[in-house]
Amino acid sequence: MLNFICFGSGSSGNCYCLYTETYGIIIDAGIGARILKKRFNDYGVDLTKMMAILVTHDHADHAKSVGALSADYCLPVYTTPEVFVGMRNNCCVRKNVQPGYGREIHYGEHFTINDMDIVCFHVPHDSTDNVGYFITMEGITFCIITDAGSVTDEMKEYIGKAQYLVIESNYEYEKLMKGPYSQILKERISSSIGHLSNEECGKTLAQYASPLLRHVWLAHLSEENNHPELARKTVEQQLRQHGIIPGIDFNLDILKRRTPSEIYLLE
Repeated sequence: MLNFICFGSGSSGNCYCLYTETYGIIIDAGIGARILKKRFNDYGVDLTKMMAILVTHDHADHAKSVGALSADYCLPVYTTPEVFVGMRNNCCVRKNVQPGYGREIHYGEHFTINDMDIVCFHVPHDSTDNVGYFITMEGITFCIITDAGSVTDEMKEYIGKAQYLVIESNYEYEKLMKGPYSQILKERISSSIGHLSNEECGKTLAQYASPLLRHVWLAHLSEENNHPELARKTVEQQLRQHGIIPGIDFNLDILKRRTPSEIYLLE
C-alpha cells in the first residue's frame, strides 16, 4: 500500500512524502526542520522509517532543511552533482549535506530504494540544475514536476506514462502581468526557465496525459499571481476543450502552500 502526502507546496516551502507501512522517501525539504518534524508526527508518519531524501533543485524553498533532516535521521540524499554544488553555495540552505550521505544521480539512470525504481529527468528552471522524478513501485507509477519554465519532450514522455502526477501550475498569466511584480521578475517567471502557467499546465495535461492517468495534483501555486480556484478553472477549461472531464477521466486536486494535504492512497 503506497501513500502520498504533500506537507507544503509553493515558494513558502515544499515537501512531499511517498511511504508504505514499512518505509518511505521524502522529496524536497524546503520547510523548516522543526515544522516538518511536527507535521510528520501529526500524520503518524514515522521519520525514522524514511530511507532517503530526493531533491529536485537547490532553491531554498526546496532544499532549506535537506542537510538538517539528513543529519538527524541518517538519511542519504539523492540529486545531481550540480544540485549538490548549488546547495553548498546557497546561504539560505541551513546545513550542508554531510560527507557520506550524498548520492549523486544522473539523468536517465535508474536507481532503487527498497522496491521503488526511480529515474530523474531534466526540468528547465533557473536554478543550478532541476530534475523531475518518475517512480515505479509494484506497477504503480508516480511522477513529480515542479518549477518548470517549459515542457520538454522528455517531460511529455514521463507525463504520458504516469498514473499519479504532481505538476506545477504556478501563475495565471493576466494576473501576473497586471500585478505588482517588477517587469524583470515578470519576465523571469514567464520565461522558458521560469515557472509553468495555469494555461500551459492545462494544455500539457490535455495533450500528453494518457488514459493511464488516475490523479493529478496542481502544485507550487503562486500566492500573488494565482488562486486555487483560478488554477482549477483554467486547467479544467483546457482539459474540457480536449474532451477530458476532471472527476471522470481522472481526479484533480490542488496542493496548498502552507497546509498539508490529506493522505492519498495510490493503488
